[in-house]
Amino acid sequence: QLQLVESGGGLVQPGGSLRLSCAISGGFGSDYYTIGWFRQAPGKEREGVSCININSNVVSYADSVKGRFTISRDNAKNTAYLQMNNLKPEDTAVYYCAAEDWVFTTTADLCGHVAYWGQGTQVTVAS
Repeated sequence: QLQLVESGGGLVQPGGSLRLSCAISGGFGSDYYTIGWFRQAPGKEREGVSCININSNVVSYADSVKGRFTISRDNAKNTAYLQMNNLKPEDTAVYYCAAEDWVFTTTADLCGHVAYWGQGTQVTVAS
């Protein structure tokens, strides 16, 4: 069974930075899965933030985070990352790491078939 464990959340001031990590274990190994980051703010639906394919040569970002967030992964360390810069209050949410089997991944629809979820980590942006 694939397990995803997020870390790195916390309280940060507007304009600040955080790096989230997602530790990947079990399943068929981290390099079998496309990895994504999603978030859910209070009273809102969960939304996709960013996704990265197994070879790190295809990535996607929500328009709201383009130019501020960077997704990456290190398959040797079984870890994926989300570097978040210039954070805004509207980025406040619980951030979830997610995964889908690479066989379901298409360039046009990264993370369209997520089957695995982490427990989430809280990110709060406030002064």
